[in-house]
Amino acid sequence: MARRRALTVCSVAGCPELTDSGRCPAHRAEAERARGTRTQRGYGQQHRTRFRPGVLGRDPACVCTVQDHGHGQPCGQPSQHADHWPLSRRELVAAGHDPDDPQHGRGLCHSCHSRETAQHQPGGWNA
Repeated sequence: MARRRALTVCSVAGCPELTDSGRCPAHRAEAERARGTRTQRGYGQQHRTRFRPGVLGRDPACVCTVQDHGHGQPCGQPSQHADHWPLSRRELVAAGHDPDDPQHGRGLCHSCHSRETAQHQPGGWNA
């Protein structure tokens, strides 16, 4: 039998709504609207046609870092995400680099990409 999570009050200050995860549905939708589309965040045509295929073609298996798994080996799962690394897309743009050059990325599986995003992205869904 699956266990249900206990309901908690929405994490947005002053909101009395009960939810099973962080924000209530209305505040989750509001945060997504404020976040903008992929294209508005800078992931446009060049990202889709140059960066992503270049990174995933070079790294077909997840190349997550050694300390992530503690056993000295990358996980080796099929890469699904082209992750900007070691600098974020924002940092590359600020430094005047081309953020869509595949040399600025690495291929990660879904779980490693989610973990990396939660740990290292300022203002992301981990905040």
